[in-house]
Amino acid sequence: MIPEPTASAATRASKQRKNSHDEANSSAVNQSEDESGNENRQKSARRRKRAHTGSENVKRKRAKASGSSRAGGSEHVEAVTLFQVLTMGRSAMQTVIDDWIEAYQKDRDTSLLDLISFFIQCSGCKGVVTAEMCQSGEDSELRSKMVEELDEVSGLQYKKFLAFPWILTVTWPLDTDNVEYPLIQSGPEGRWFFSEFCDFMSVLVSQCQHSVIFDSYLMNTLISLLTELSDSLVRAFRHTCTLAAVKLLSSLVAVALSLSVGIENITELQGKRAEIESMMDILFKGVFLKRYRDVLPEIRSICMEELGLWMKLYSSAFLNDSYLKYMGWMMHDKIPDVRLKCVLGLQGLYVDPQLLPKLDLFSSRFKDRLISMTLDKDNEVAVQTMKLLLLISRTSDDALSPEDHQQLLQLVYSSQRPLAAAAGELLFSRLLNTAGPTSDTEDEINEEDVHKQHTSRLKALLQFYQESELHKHVVYLVDSLWDVGAALLKDWPTLTSILLQDPSSQGPGCRGTITAGRSGAKKVMNAKERKIQNDDCTKLTDHFLVVLPKLLSKFSESSDCVASLMKIPQFFLPECPDSDNTQAVLALTAEMETVLERHAGPSVLEAAARTYLSLCGDGTASSSTARDARDSVVQSWVDKLTVLLGGSLKGDSFSADEEKTGDILATLKKLRAFHNCHNLLRWNLFELSSPLLSVESSEGGAPPEVLLEVLQCLSSCMIWSLSTSTDTLTSREKALAQRLQLRLFCERGHHCLSHSDPRVQQQAFLGVCDVLTAHSFQLQVWDPSCFGPLLYTPSPKLQRALSTFVCMHVFTGPDCESQSGVSGNSEEERLEELHKRRNMLAAFCKLIVHRVLEMSMAAEVFIYYMKYYNEFGDIIKETMCRTRQMDKIESARTLVLCLQQLLVRLKRVQESGGAHPGVQTFTSIRELARRFALSLGDQFKFRECVVMIHRNGIEFVFSEFSPTAETPTPPYLSYLPILSEFSSKLLKPDKKTVFSYLQRHTAEKVIDLREEGWQPLLYYRASLLAAAEGEDAASYVSSDRKYLPSRSKLQLEDQLQSKPSGKDSRHGSLFHPRGASCKEIQHPGNCPSILNEADDDTVEVEL
Repeated sequence: MIPEPTASAATRASKQRKNSHDEANSSAVNQSEDESGNENRQKSARRRKRAHTGSENVKRKRAKASGSSRAGGSEHVEAVTLFQVLTMGRSAMQTVIDDWIEAYQKDRDTSLLDLISFFIQCSGCKGVVTAEMCQSGEDSELRSKMVEELDEVSGLQYKKFLAFPWILTVTWPLDTDNVEYPLIQSGPEGRWFFSEFCDFMSVLVSQCQHSVIFDSYLMNTLISLLTELSDSLVRAFRHTCTLAAVKLLSSLVAVALSLSVGIENITELQGKRAEIESMMDILFKGVFLKRYRDVLPEIRSICMEELGLWMKLYSSAFLNDSYLKYMGWMMHDKIPDVRLKCVLGLQGLYVDPQLLPKLDLFSSRFKDRLISMTLDKDNEVAVQTMKLLLLISRTSDDALSPEDHQQLLQLVYSSQRPLAAAAGELLFSRLLNTAGPTSDTEDEINEEDVHKQHTSRLKALLQFYQESELHKHVVYLVDSLWDVGAALLKDWPTLTSILLQDPSSQGPGCRGTITAGRSGAKKVMNAKERKIQNDDCTKLTDHFLVVLPKLLSKFSESSDCVASLMKIPQFFLPECPDSDNTQAVLALTAEMETVLERHAGPSVLEAAARTYLSLCGDGTASSSTARDARDSVVQSWVDKLTVLLGGSLKGDSFSADEEKTGDILATLKKLRAFHNCHNLLRWNLFELSSPLLSVESSEGGAPPEVLLEVLQCLSSCMIWSLSTSTDTLTSREKALAQRLQLRLFCERGHHCLSHSDPRVQQQAFLGVCDVLTAHSFQLQVWDPSCFGPLLYTPSPKLQRALSTFVCMHVFTGPDCESQSGVSGNSEEERLEELHKRRNMLAAFCKLIVHRVLEMSMAAEVFIYYMKYYNEFGDIIKETMCRTRQMDKIESARTLVLCLQQLLVRLKRVQESGGAHPGVQTFTSIRELARRFALSLGDQFKFRECVVMIHRNGIEFVFSEFSPTAETPTPPYLSYLPILSEFSSKLLKPDKKTVFSYLQRHTAEKVIDLREEGWQPLLYYRASLLAAAEGEDAASYVSSDRKYLPSRSKLQLEDQLQSKPSGKDSRHGSLFHPRGASCKEIQHPGNCPSILNEADDDTVEVEL
């Protein structure tokens, strides 16, 4: 917006008006646009009723001419500028532009200056526009005047350019490039201005096309103005005027199209059309050719978007290879939006059959680039390019070769669902649609022909899947075709008839709601889509309740096929009629029981357990029938396991042959899989299978595979028992029995942690952690009004065993990989092993977060934060955040304990003279302390924690130290540089307190600070002082070493500082968090002086 001109600008404009021979030959436009948006909205209703004038420079003249008529009491109508009309809608815009045209016909120079000012204001320029007339456009001195200068003294920038017959001068502040101009405003304001500005250009040309557009003055001046400003170094001018120029050209295209009516018979219209095409050619060469490769990506996008529109609307002039080449070149642009505009523009051309002959050369020249863009890093560009290639494939059979189609069709397995769906549409139209008539004609043929067509299409699809070697998951192929070929894929009778008749057919894949690993799918369905899905589920349920038992019987020998088939009932609609449903469910469960007798694989058992859970739901009509069938199956397994264990467990030993062991293992797998989904507590599996864990492995214990299943089964039993405590625990005796089971399970799990097989150890660890976490959670959500579970605390021996297990089996370096059994194996096995270790670490951290273990035990995990940051950094960081939310002080003590343990271990290794690969170096310990300090965040929030860390560190170094000839320095003096990493987190009032506390611990023990052994103390003191003054610690170290006070002077200084000052402290002391007593500091005589220390901004220490 243009504010009121300065005094100098006004004086300069008035002098120009006086010296001019003709008042019309020299004018100045000085405007101010300070009205707020609220005022414009309040006046918009009145302006729409009667929009007055569009000429700012003639509004005073018109006001004087009509003054007599308004004196009689008529209402005064406020003048509206062209820039203000953007806020008033399209109808008011037309009225104001009509008034501007009327003013232009009376005084075209003044009105043109108003239009020029409009473009300057739309560029966000807060400046002044002045003009001077030139007699001839061929004047040799004009080029010397076309400059863009900077006046650093006045803080203004000048641009002179020719808009014949004027030389225009635009003056604006120097910081224009740093200000957000209207076109780049964020949010709805920027989008609104873009739309209104484009509408203004369209309305301006449409309203002028029958009058002043052909006067050889308006358009020449306007084109000259936009051409010069679009070439400006100022971004705002260049962006705004390039948009105005290309929109002006688009509006001229519309005018040229309107002139095409009857052009063969009217010579005048032919001349007008030639004139319009001349204007378009000047704009294209003067603006587009300079700006389509502009450094600003928004300008490049605008140019390519409008070029596609010109070629589509006015193909006779623009649709040729001379213009198409710009589309092909800009498809290599590094900005995705520019490439997207090119592809969208080409889609508008290829969709019109009449334009295809002019696109043959372009298709052959840029075909390879289009195919490569299907793998674009921007998903939207890749999807739209695939849609463009689909149009090309449909319109021309020879445009894409068979190799090109083969490459494009493999994208049905893409991880991006929109791209895969577009490739699926190409697959359906290229291969499947040739096997029979399209879906539009299927209503006219009988059901038998539809069945034959679907059969041929399914066989073609199966052949494509078998020939494709890129991907082996049929689920992705089905999901890609679901949008375009839903009628084919939902033809359940045809699908099942092929499976039942063709002996070579494979079992089908099952499609879920969202394909794993594929993004971009629509996750929220509307009411119409939910109704369609409900109808599909109804048809699926009615058909597969009858056919599924036959399919299970036919493919019962293949575990993969029956696992996929048994997932189908999970998508059944619960609301089904009760008439034939019971018999169908009985037949289905009987066939599933037969399958479970043959197979004990994990995929089959998991599918069966989930299917039984779906059929036994309360909302299903045949839930009682399914429950009876499930109970019968489980009872048969329990009876079989009872008999097998009765003959295998004899006293404290386990003896069974290979066949019997296999039966025990298969039965335990089935019970474990069902116990994960179903509550089987009434069969008392805990008492039945727990004796297997009491047998010593050295005395003929159960095989590791059996122990794995037993541990998982017992863990499920305990979790189900804890989760149902509200309903089952009705007396103290039951609560005691549950706690006894919990203690027994933890003891057996603790015993299994020392088993020889690593798999048994890991499963025992995970089982104990999960059960203890579930017990803690149950205590937290327990309703006091009901009888809940009793508290159980794991023994200290078990807690130490869990902590040791984590350190030995989770934090293993490259030298320990042989222990985990993955040395030299493939990358997939290494990642699987890492996944197991992450699960074990997460299970242990849950015990700390749920307060099962003491927070101090987290120190054993925190010490590996930096060493294993890439593998477990996210888990450890989340644990630190959770513990900090529980108790900030205790969490800070844990960090201190972690650093001190690392330093003690390093000291022991150094004293022993050996080298241990698991011990971290001093540099790594200090880096860990720096990370801990960064995690503290807000200084005010963690003020108490930081002070406690410093106090604890000083006590750790000096509390038990007495200087002797053998030990002149404390053994852990090197901890002070580590502690200095937390100095920057101290607040200014606390730095003096910490420094004074350090003085009291060192005054009696420091012999001579000039000795090299006291360098860590000097560095720590310097870090406190440097943090207080905001300087570097190294300078304080050097100044400390120049002159150090003697021991007697330090004692005197300590005595002087220990006297009560009598002043009230301005900041509360945080040196003793939670009211810690003075005895904790081990200097009771000095405690009052520390607490009553004056809180000054500086620390007076003589150096």
